Amino acid sequence: MNSPVTPQAPVGLPSPSRRPSLPGPAGARTVQAAFAFGLAALNLRIAVASLSPVLTEVQRDEHLSSFGGGALSTVPVVCFGAFAFLAPRLTRRFGPHRLLWCALLALAGGIVLRSVPGVLALFGGTLIAGAAIAVGNVLMPQLIKHDFAGRAGLMLGCYSLALSGGAALAAGVVVPLESATGWGWRQVLALGAVPALVAALARLPELLVPDRLSPDRRSPDRRRDQAERAGTDPAAPALRALWRDRTAWAVTLYMGLQSLGYYAILSWLPTLLQDHGMSDSQAGWMLSFSSFPGMAASFAAPWLQQRLRPAFVAPLASGLLCATGFVGLFTSPVSGAYVWMTALGLGQGLAIGLALGYIVARSPDAHHTGQLSTMAQGAGYLIACLGPLGLGLLHSLSGGWSLPVAVLLAVLVAQTAAAFGASRDRHVLAS
Repeated sequence: MNSPVTPQAPVGLPSPSRRPSLPGPAGARTVQAAFAFGLAALNLRIAVASLSPVLTEVQRDEHLSSFGGGALSTVPVVCFGAFAFLAPRLTRRFGPHRLLWCALLALAGGIVLRSVPGVLALFGGTLIAGAAIAVGNVLMPQLIKHDFAGRAGLMLGCYSLALSGGAALAAGVVVPLESATGWGWRQVLALGAVPALVAALARLPELLVPDRLSPDRRSPDRRRDQAERAGTDPAAPALRALWRDRTAWAVTLYMGLQSLGYYAILSWLPTLLQDHGMSDSQAGWMLSFSSFPGMAASFAAPWLQQRLRPAFVAPLASGLLCATGFVGLFTSPVSGAYVWMTALGLGQGLAIGLALGYIVARSPDAHHTGQLSTMAQGAGYLIACLGPLGLGLLHSLSGGWSLPVAVLLAVLVAQTAAAFGASRDRHVLAS
């Protein structure tokens, strides 16, 4: 990887030299900031992963077809892409730390609304939750580059670990909670609002430092932001310039294609296993189980990205592991489920860790990171939304799972090809 570059202040982020500090010892402030960051990251997959183990119940109660279930699973991923492009504007308006706090509150509200009876509330709450997560998705790499510049690799690993951990927690506890409490899926899914509110509470100390949350309108950084929006600052990288950059596109395609496979499996794996005779609780557990090797792989991804040479080895290993899992689901999904889920978890966990790492590594400073994060996650998740919807449609048309899994294997080939450009040791917009 390139040697660390001192980050410039990105849009909406005050420069480190003029940011006031939170009260208390420096070590305690760092631990508190990292803890609040981790809690926020933990919530960025709970609302999505908690739905798939009970998707069959939701379809039955709300009279949704396989296509309707796929559409419901697709709504958050579409939001991840569409609302990502609003994040830079909202960041300039509110500041990144306050915006993340608002997003967590919106996420909690969306989760609660999703549990209200009726298809409109189901889809509306899912849309609100997806929009809130989209904002968090874009902000996280930017905050890592800026707030934890000296520990970017460690925080990237922790971020990826929290994403996988949130998915594992959500997928693993929903069905057991139904059995233990006697509640329906609505009440159990509504509990997902609790960790979002806890994360918002943990971020309250950030609100005590106004300059850290919102840029000074009189500052040079603010004037620079205004010049960029007006198109008069040639030194400031505009998002539109990244659309012509090959490295940015390689990172975007890798992010989008690995997300397509991840969300397709996240949405439909329990249903696939149930259709092959596995019980509901066991199918939900298998999805949760796959997250545990995924957590280890995603945490190790930044280390592997830095040390494995040639750089393409890590994404190639990820592709081979995912291929093993897909082939297993194609041939004997139930009898070898633990083997396939271990391989798939390792492969997908490594892929998301690498994708997030490429966003940070391919940008020279926090401002570029914010722009590349917007492109990679905005366009990338719009690509990824084809996964849940496409798998549901292919399943409805074919009446089985062989064709959907075969298509996932084809997507995996394209994902591995995109890794050639994404893993190259160069920055975006480099001359």
